[in-house]
Amino acid sequence: MASADLAQPSPPPRSHTDVFGDPFEDSSPLWFKKDLFLSPKFDSETYISDLRTFVPFDTLRSQLHSHLSSLKHQLVDLINRDYNDFVNLSTNLVDVDSSVARMRAPLSDLREKISAFRDCVQDSLVSLQNGLNQRAQAANAREVLELLLDTFHVVSKVEKLIKELPSVPADWSNGDVNSSEKSHLSNGLSLQQSENESNVRETQSMLLERISSEMNRLKFYMAHAKDLPFIQNIEKRFQSASLLLDSSLGHCFVDGLEHRDENAIYNCLRAYAAIDNTRNAEEIFCTTVVAPLIEKIIPHASSGLISVASEDELEADFREMKQCIEKDCTFLLRISSRENSGFHVFNFLANSILKEVLSAIQKGKPGAFSPGRPKEFLKNYRSSLDFLSHLEGYCTSRSAVSKLRAEPVYVDFMKQWNLGVYFSLRFQEIAGALDSALLAPGLVGQNSRHVDGNLPALTLKQSIVLLESLRSCWSEDVLVLSGSDKFLRLSLQLLSRYSSWLSYGLNARKSGHTDAKPGSEWAISAAPEDLIYVIHDVKLLVNEVCGDYVGHVMEVLSSFPKEVLDNVKQSVLQSGESLERTTLPVIKTSIIDALVQKSVEDLKQLKGISATYRMTNKPLPVRHCPYVSAILHPLKAFLEGETAIYLDDATKKELLRGTALEITKSYNAMASELVNVARKTESSLQRIRQGAQRRAGASSDVSDHNVSNTDKICMQLFLDIQEYGRNLAALGVDAAEFEDYRSLWQCVAPADKQSTIVF
Repeated sequence: MASADLAQPSPPPRSHTDVFGDPFEDSSPLWFKKDLFLSPKFDSETYISDLRTFVPFDTLRSQLHSHLSSLKHQLVDLINRDYNDFVNLSTNLVDVDSSVARMRAPLSDLREKISAFRDCVQDSLVSLQNGLNQRAQAANAREVLELLLDTFHVVSKVEKLIKELPSVPADWSNGDVNSSEKSHLSNGLSLQQSENESNVRETQSMLLERISSEMNRLKFYMAHAKDLPFIQNIEKRFQSASLLLDSSLGHCFVDGLEHRDENAIYNCLRAYAAIDNTRNAEEIFCTTVVAPLIEKIIPHASSGLISVASEDELEADFREMKQCIEKDCTFLLRISSRENSGFHVFNFLANSILKEVLSAIQKGKPGAFSPGRPKEFLKNYRSSLDFLSHLEGYCTSRSAVSKLRAEPVYVDFMKQWNLGVYFSLRFQEIAGALDSALLAPGLVGQNSRHVDGNLPALTLKQSIVLLESLRSCWSEDVLVLSGSDKFLRLSLQLLSRYSSWLSYGLNARKSGHTDAKPGSEWAISAAPEDLIYVIHDVKLLVNEVCGDYVGHVMEVLSSFPKEVLDNVKQSVLQSGESLERTTLPVIKTSIIDALVQKSVEDLKQLKGISATYRMTNKPLPVRHCPYVSAILHPLKAFLEGETAIYLDDATKKELLRGTALEITKSYNAMASELVNVARKTESSLQRIRQGAQRRAGASSDVSDHNVSNTDKICMQLFLDIQEYGRNLAALGVDAAEFEDYRSLWQCVAPADKQSTIVF
């Protein structure tokens, strides 16, 4: 009873000795729920982990110990309260074995009865399962028997219907009416005969359609019972019937095609579709109608080429084929494309028309597929695409067009046009022409003078060949739209090749290597005037590529998605901008270096100033040296030469300022060095002279009122740089803007003129 009482969720009773204390449960905190211990899903780890988030571990442990003490206290109270029952518990269990024996007897009887009943049910179940199995076997046997009977009936029916076919005349013109009777027929009888012939073909076709339907059933039966001996025995009859049906159906279909009997053709097509023999129908149409037409257009022998070779152009042939298809094949294509007719299984466009066209071209004009003559190949390829587009025009839906393009014959026809080889030949032709032009040892100028005040488009053969090559990539006589990605890559490669040609040459010119890569010799021997042509051509090429050229490319590719067009335009523009960005600064630097080098040769004459005034009694100079006028002569001749008309004003100004700056830097360096050397020499001579005078007892201020050689040299240099500044001003350059000129002025100008630069 104590254990039963513990299972109850009621609060423990109050002890009779607890007079002044509060109830035990009142001392428990609010977070301590005793009822949770009695839950069947109670988990100690989960309980502790939940409480530890807000209750300290020591407090939890103390509370659990307290609860345990309470439970023990309640257990003792329960035992004390019901102590008599607890003590008498053992006495109440006397003679338990006899009680168990009394209860075991009826249970044993019940077990035996249940076992006997279970055996009976098991026997009944086995009997029932055997009966069901026998019933299923009987049903299967019945199905097989019915299948065999149906198969036998269908075979007999097919054979009977086939036997009726010969009794129906295929053509009343074949002997049913003798010649003597024909002479007495009137026009009305002839018309009636024609109508009867049409009715006979329609009757034949309807009968063949019925036979085909039965043959389809027969195929189904034989496929499901092919292992039975009966089916194996009638297989020969089935094959014989199939051969007769194919032969009769073929004759009826040919007769319907020859007379263009739509009803007979419609029924024959339904018969072919029923027996799943579409290939025979497509082959018959090909040999009966298509082949004679194509043979007239492209004569060819069955075993190979005809004896007399013909031209390989296909444009005129495809034009005649379109007319023949429109005239002699449209009637069947219209019948086979009827909605809800089930004729979607036929594909006369691919397996009859295109198949025969491909075979005729391969046998009669195999050279049409040869890319060895790119111009003729491209013309034939475009004609073939136009012909395929014409065939696709007979399709009634997009799914029909997709089905036509997925046919093996269509795929094989497209494989005949080896566009990869064609592009390779065009690549060699276009890229080879540019490469040959770029390998020339020098710049090849075209004798193109400005006419009527207009500058020629391009001045160098290399640039002209590049532009022609770029245009060839997208010309109508070269481009294959399906390979436009390859021609785009070729265009970018041409621009890159031209840019590399310029870069290699200019780098070789800068380094002075004579053993540079082939094609770099032009830059080593080129004069600054020759580089003007390069600048002119590069700018025109960039303007053309980023202007009309990219517009033409966008127009050619107008059928492509906008995302593709944007990428193509961006790639072409980047190539053009890269050509200008990477080459023009280097070319301008090369021109400046060449002009500076010429000017420095004349500038070296200023070294003679030191020898002129050293250890001499020449007075102070009053005019500039003659060499100053020659310093800027190469620059002036360059800017005023005939080739300068190819430079725009901005480029002229840039070259002028760049060259003047570099010359001024060289002038400053050489003059500063000359002055420094002169001053050091003057200082050394002064110390030697003063030492000699002291030894001789002479006064040391003998030459105090004389002008030193260094002052004379500085004065001469000052007059020279004034003239140099005036010469620069005549060219449009303010020398005072250059830091090197101001530094040179400070170095040689007299003390009273250093604050202001005046020429």
